[in-house]
Amino acid sequence: MSPIEQLVAEELAIPADPRVTEMAVVIAARYPNAARSVLFYGSCLRESQLEGLMLDFYLIVSDYDAAYGHGWLARANRLIPPNVFPFEHRGLIAKYAVLSEADFHNLNCATASAVSVWARFAQPARLVWAADDAARKTAVEAISEASITLFQLTLPLMPADTDFDPIAVWREGFALTYSAELRAERKDRSDSIVDTYPARYERFSQPVLAEIAERMGVGPNGEVPNLLSRKAGMRRWLALRRRSKLLTVARLAKAAFTYAGGIDYLAWKINRHAGTQIEIKPWQRKWPLVAALVLVPKLLAKGAVR
Repeated sequence: MSPIEQLVAEELAIPADPRVTEMAVVIAARYPNAARSVLFYGSCLRESQLEGLMLDFYLIVSDYDAAYGHGWLARANRLIPPNVFPFEHRGLIAKYAVLSEADFHNLNCATASAVSVWARFAQPARLVWAADDAARKTAVEAISEASITLFQLTLPLMPADTDFDPIAVWREGFALTYSAELRAERKDRSDSIVDTYPARYERFSQPVLAEIAERMGVGPNGEVPNLLSRKAGMRRWLALRRRSKLLTVARLAKAAFTYAGGIDYLAWKINRHAGTQIEIKPWQRKWPLVAALVLVPKLLAKGAVR
């Protein structure tokens, strides 16, 4: 196990609130032939008062056919991953996203087609349920790629010939990921991610750089080589922004069919983070796909999402 994998394994193993662990067990039980691991992540990770919050989980499955059978849900999850479902247990509400082990690994790597998965798992998370040791190991390996990806794609855009604190890489990396998605959070949200756990990001920095050096070799002056040139890095981020934002719209449209009450969740999340007062009308609940396609351009025009 590499140093970065060791750090990730230790962090994932930190106990979560027992109510969260109980929810994870119930989520996994819904997919007895496919569930491999359940991960808890997001802003609720540091909250002790969970009532009234929307908890975030990822359910990792062996494959989509094993999870759903050979139906349209499997095809939808394969075509536009992940599928997202609402969940409620003992008065707590949550949503969980479903990814296969293969997709989870690929979407945490630097070759990922969008930022949404690795941007979230470069942040703290908890492994709150695992089918076995092999599933736990697979989750650790996938999540270890997330921080490496953030550094590999951010370093080329950092100022050349300048000594900088690795914390600056984290800040810039999260700022870039926020600009690459349709987000409702405040503009300073990416900074607050690092400010909440500064010691954690300091601790992760050297093992991440060491892993990159191990893979790519060390430069003539002992420097860690960049994965891309500055020009190629800028092109890569432009492509990520285009694809990630298009995927966000596609996922919203898909959620109209897979996520009961998805349009209400969308309004709740935007109101919470952007300070808006969006109210969903009865026709929008009846026709959530049309409502999503109408609502998103309005939100963009108002600056509620970026």
